[in-house]
Amino acid sequence: MKKEERMNTDNPLLDTTGLPRFDAIRPEHITPAMDALLADAGRALELATSSTVPADYDALSAVLDVATERLGRAWGAIGHLNAVADSPALRAAYTENMPRVVDLYTRLGADERLFAKYKAVLADPRSAQLSAPRLRALGNALRDFKLSGAELVDAAKARYAELQDQQAEVGQKFSEHVLDATDSYAYYATADELVGVPVDVVQAARNDAEAAGHAGHKITLQFPRYFPVIEYAHDRALRERLYRANATRASEFGPAALDNTPLIRELLALRQEEATLLGYASPAELSLVPKMAESPAQVIGFLEDLGHRARPGALRDLAELREFARIELGLEELAAWDVPFASQKLKEQRYAFSEQEVKQYFTEPKVLEGLFHIVETVFEVRIRPDAAPVWHPSVRFFRIERDEPGAVDGAPRLVGQFYLDLFARPGKRPGAWMDDVRDRWLRPEGELQTPVAHLVCNFASPVVVAGVARPALLTHDDVTTLFHEFGHGLQLMLTQIDDLGVSGISGVEWDAVELPSQFMENFCWEWEVVKRMTSHIETGAALPRALFDRMLAAKNFHSGLGTLRQVELSLIDMRLHTEPDAQARVSEIVDAVRADVAVLLLPAFARALNTFTHIFDGGYAAGYYSYKWAEVLSADAWSAFEEAPDVLDVGTGRRYRQAVLETGGSRSTLESFKAFRGREPTIDALLRHQGLG
Repeated sequence: MKKEERMNTDNPLLDTTGLPRFDAIRPEHITPAMDALLADAGRALELATSSTVPADYDALSAVLDVATERLGRAWGAIGHLNAVADSPALRAAYTENMPRVVDLYTRLGADERLFAKYKAVLADPRSAQLSAPRLRALGNALRDFKLSGAELVDAAKARYAELQDQQAEVGQKFSEHVLDATDSYAYYATADELVGVPVDVVQAARNDAEAAGHAGHKITLQFPRYFPVIEYAHDRALRERLYRANATRASEFGPAALDNTPLIRELLALRQEEATLLGYASPAELSLVPKMAESPAQVIGFLEDLGHRARPGALRDLAELREFARIELGLEELAAWDVPFASQKLKEQRYAFSEQEVKQYFTEPKVLEGLFHIVETVFEVRIRPDAAPVWHPSVRFFRIERDEPGAVDGAPRLVGQFYLDLFARPGKRPGAWMDDVRDRWLRPEGELQTPVAHLVCNFASPVVVAGVARPALLTHDDVTTLFHEFGHGLQLMLTQIDDLGVSGISGVEWDAVELPSQFMENFCWEWEVVKRMTSHIETGAALPRALFDRMLAAKNFHSGLGTLRQVELSLIDMRLHTEPDAQARVSEIVDAVRADVAVLLLPAFARALNTFTHIFDGGYAAGYYSYKWAEVLSADAWSAFEEAPDVLDVGTGRRYRQAVLETGGSRSTLESFKAFRGREPTIDALLRHQGLG
């Protein structure tokens, strides 16, 4: 056996012959693997920019894309484990190697020799023969070279590289502080303090306390443990205690070592310097170059208009909530820690149901069965269990197949695969997300590489009652979150584009990337769909139609407040990344937006920005508006299914799949939307769906 082959066998990160060997990857593998892969990528860059490799799309891809894709897959596996299975050793190895990886990608993006070669490819008359996806990928590459500093020289180019390292490092620290501040908190509540809290949540808290060697009930800031207490506990002092702990995470009110306040200022300053270097007035202007929106002013105008439309409803929501809290709950002043509790009580009174009642019907196995049925029916595929190494025993793996007409052996064709990691646990980043393991790609060697996705949520784990494990129970919000992330996964996995860089979600404008995810949420509000994916934990009965009708009536409960909160966060994000000297005026900008927009103000001690990982380490800087922007697209796209004979209409699903999901980033989202709907999107459907129109 050759030395290189033996090294690939010994180090799972260097084995790219199949799926990642997550069960075998150890922190000590990371640096040696990065040594080898970074060196390979560096050599590939030198070869690609030499006279040996012609200015030809395929020739460049065979040298450079092969090496960088291998590096990206290994680093992606490391980053994924850092997010879902954090440990001191893994974090140290990740942090040590991150600057090296950032440096390599910065060099690639700013290399003037490579930039010149790609320009030569486009200038060659033969480029007219390139397919539309390849031309799109080439155009994106040239744009990205400019945005990556390829036109900078000397000191400016060196400073740009430094800025990339610094932003990556500070962003990583931001996320680590959020994770550590979340994981480090625990309060052991008595049974009396938990009166009103759902039985399964109390049981889970008791199990957690026993596992930690404590009496009582362990309440943490992991969302499935924290929020049901805030929402249901009668004990107002307990609600306030937990609310304060959650609202002050990673701030000056906790350990100084975990305070994200200085990191926010530092990131904003670094982003402004980067924008100035590249010739843009603000980070927001730079951020919008590859997006659908044309300018910060356009985005701010869109948000202000939406806020104006939502404000009357929000004011009504708040007035009725305060009146209800005063009359029915004896709360003369509605504090922030009372809002979820009072909202739930009002919803129960008005619509005669509780989230706890609904949750008994949404067992995780039945929800998955229902989700898979929708995907299989509407998008003409099959989902089957599959096998792969995983990072935790609760993680599962599946494959998506499609029958291949005329196949000689009659075997179905593999379309894509996905990992499903549903449950919260220590060491796992909060929230829910989809990420790629690898993209669809017709490799230069001639092999078709099928896509693989990570689908990650943080639901409450199954509990053990009287020694018997019960299926996990999901709230309806949990179900909607699962459908949302699966929508992202479908765009990655169902793509039929073979060119790396524009297949799946690659190349899709960031403010349109939420279209497929928000689209899928709509299925969670259709009776025929919901009926099929419910089974009561005790009786096995499906959700009663009368209960569903009450849920549907409550769908837009406080939608004005919810919409206004999203507008508020989006405007804070845009103004922080648009206004001069924002890093020195963070509190001033936040307060100004809230004064203009919010009707329900947060307490003075709340530090929501300090855990806002979306914009400080999640890719949504000057892009958080994307959720509302894309919701216009998704609501309008869903209208086509509402107009069909059945929301599971295969013909409509096929048109949506072929026009939107399969095309990925190979053309603009507006082109894909128009190909599906036959016109440009309008805001009417969104306003109607949210009861604001």
